[in-house]
Amino acid sequence: MLYSQLVPSKRLEWKDCYSERQCTRLIVPLNYSDPKGPEAVIALIRKPSIFKEGSPLYRGPVLFNPGGPGGSGVDTVLARGDNFSTILGPQFDIVGFDPRGIARSIPRASFFKTDVERALFGQMDAGILNGSGSDGVAHAWARSFVLGRLAGETDNGYLVHINTENTARDMLSIAYAHGREKIQYWGFSYGTVLGATFAALFPDKIERMVIDGVVDSENYYATLWSNNLLDTDKAFESFLTGCANAGPEGCKFWAPTPQDIERNLTALYDSLYSKPIPMKTDKSYGLLDYSMLRSAIFGALYSPYASFSTLAEDLAALAKGDGSRIFDKASSPPYECNCDASKHAFDGLRDATVAIACNDGDDVPGDLQSSKEYYEMLSSVSGWADRWARIRLGCVGWPRFPKDHFQGPFEANTSHPILLVGNTADPVTPLWAAKKMSKGFRDSVVLTQDSAGHCSLSAPSICTQTHIRSYFLLGTLPQPGTVCQPIGTPFSNYDSKKLNKGELDEESPQQTLIASMTEDEKELFAAVSELSRNPFVPLPFFF
Repeated sequence: MLYSQLVPSKRLEWKDCYSERQCTRLIVPLNYSDPKGPEAVIALIRKPSIFKEGSPLYRGPVLFNPGGPGGSGVDTVLARGDNFSTILGPQFDIVGFDPRGIARSIPRASFFKTDVERALFGQMDAGILNGSGSDGVAHAWARSFVLGRLAGETDNGYLVHINTENTARDMLSIAYAHGREKIQYWGFSYGTVLGATFAALFPDKIERMVIDGVVDSENYYATLWSNNLLDTDKAFESFLTGCANAGPEGCKFWAPTPQDIERNLTALYDSLYSKPIPMKTDKSYGLLDYSMLRSAIFGALYSPYASFSTLAEDLAALAKGDGSRIFDKASSPPYECNCDASKHAFDGLRDATVAIACNDGDDVPGDLQSSKEYYEMLSSVSGWADRWARIRLGCVGWPRFPKDHFQGPFEANTSHPILLVGNTADPVTPLWAAKKMSKGFRDSVVLTQDSAGHCSLSAPSICTQTHIRSYFLLGTLPQPGTVCQPIGTPFSNYDSKKLNKGELDEESPQQTLIASMTEDEKELFAAVSELSRNPFVPLPFFF
């Protein structure tokens, strides 16, 4: 059943959809200051609890947001709802929703008349500030004004209402439609901004809230994006160190020391910078250049257990002259104009990312010099400024809508304490931000996971997910200062499904781990391992 076949309602009228899922569309006010005015429609999906409402074992819905901004909660629960249900327990409905402006919800942020226009505009950009710093900044700065003008010309009055405050209010509407007075919520990355916003607006409406991979919401609402990269270099160093420690059999890009590996990688950068490689593969065609390699490596930092081993293989192949592996993963296939409309039904992800981030945050100065100074400042923080600065620069040409929505403060005595989760080497949401945000919410606790990667599920940790399960089921918080370890390393050479079944070789060091696991722990590990190797938290896309 397609969402277009579902009749929107002010009640949750769940219908069977996909496989073992139920879908519905909820009508909410477009502008909560004018509840009888124009309406928005929020698309929802759930993996229902095995217990019926009214059963003493039924624990109600848990709402999920995968991040972005611009990520689809429907897609997340459709693909990963079973894993989340295993982690939290069958007592809960696992509920995803597409926030207003995104994917199946309407109105949907869209700045282009056709999908072809959007695809062509996106393909004209490299994804990082390529070329010299000043030239790259000027290019991104100019493109932002083009996109801002397109957004303004296609807006019919809805765009100003696509913001995080309204999405937080939509979450409360979803809870009320479930017949509940409080929400249960697990938000990742940008979803932590959404969670913190909800908590600050409605502190008495929280039954459970986990914010995972925590963003400094004050920095976000200032459109600064300036302290996200505090641990990015640490995450990159974990690749270098992990590869060196894994040996030549465990890491195909191996060299004796992390410094040797970095030098070899720099040689690849230099080669592609001076001489891009023309590519024609079965998937696509184009150029493999410095920008593409930088983007591939930055993306791998989000999900080390899914990406580090294959990244090493890709780099080793590139060093031998074969760039097809990296190119096929990083490039887009040729656009098929209207051949299959369903393929491009939700190509507006980037439109939504820009709309939400730029609407939420303070206006960015429109002069080029300010953008250059921002890039210089961010470059002093991290070597990855060329990938990250585009987010703020993408808002310089945004229409000057009134900024009368909520932007803080983030201080509240919530009806139940919040659990914040942070990794020690998260490439875009440093642990520091979780500790800062925790100070504003009374009795909240920060749970630390000692791993690289973005958000806790980028690494398989039974310890972390057991604490999260206990929090949702029992309301209990870990002791302040608790640090959880992941199982294995990103370069661990084992099949997780075989590990769960105890089918590895008897000499495998993982057998000791298997022997110590209960059956429940094996199921939990299977779920978190699958999530760590199949990442779902999106990178923030900007044109």
